[in-house]
Amino acid sequence: MQNRLLVDPVRAETMTAAELRAAFLVDDLFARGEIRLLHWEAERTIAGSAVPLAEPLSLGAPPELRAPFFCARRELGVFNLGGSGTVTVDGTPHSLTHREGLYVGRGSRQIRFESSTETTPALFYLMSHPCHADFPTAKVAVAAAQTFRIGDQEHASVRVLRRYIHPGGPPSGQLVMGITDLEAGSVWNTMPPHRHTRRTEIYLYFDMEPGAAVFHFMGRPGETRHLVVRNLQAVLSPSWSMHFAAGSSRYAFVWSMGGENQEFEDMQGVSLDEL
Repeated sequence: MQNRLLVDPVRAETMTAAELRAAFLVDDLFARGEIRLLHWEAERTIAGSAVPLAEPLSLGAPPELRAPFFCARRELGVFNLGGSGTVTVDGTPHSLTHREGLYVGRGSRQIRFESSTETTPALFYLMSHPCHADFPTAKVAVAAAQTFRIGDQEHASVRVLRRYIHPGGPPSGQLVMGITDLEAGSVWNTMPPHRHTRRTEIYLYFDMEPGAAVFHFMGRPGETRHLVVRNLQAVLSPSWSMHFAAGSSRYAFVWSMGGENQEFEDMQGVSLDEL
């Protein structure tokens, strides 16, 4: 498991492009036949992936957790961004097709990932936060996600937002997750920009065309920075940083948050005049 420390805004404003990427971009998350994890100091977040091939992969507890099993004191969100597969939790299998999600509650001891076929493996994206209550493991199908169409064509920001793990869905301790899809002809997400002073957020960009790029903007409004992001790469967004992005063609992203509350609308807007 990799480890990343928090970066304060003063230091971020003096970092080179390479230093910004090393601190905030996760560009090596998915690897065939492996489970990869990254621990981020903010909210003690763990982001990860599992890409099983012919053999299943089991999620163990990294030594840094000092725990008998991964979910001993944690909850876990799993989204499948690849071919069909199965997540087995304490002997109960949960089949996940493309874009389906699963909430795994605290106390779950054995978590195993399998792909239906090795040629088109499942791409399981993992997100975990500490949790102080027990909630049941629950699957969320795409049709069950709370869905909104937002933005407008005039500002090239038409997108479909789907909330999977949220207060109106499977109960969770602090984890909130969903997927946003940009419609063809739109490029801007999270517009106008905003911050979450009581939560941190991670963006995982996916479903991008070969050779496409997303330009993810971050930082304090008066000192903006950006990261060039490719397919299946993630951006760590601390609470002091506003965020928005534009892509060279349509794309999608998984957003996940953890912190003091789960209210989706708890955000602090940033006017474009401030940038």
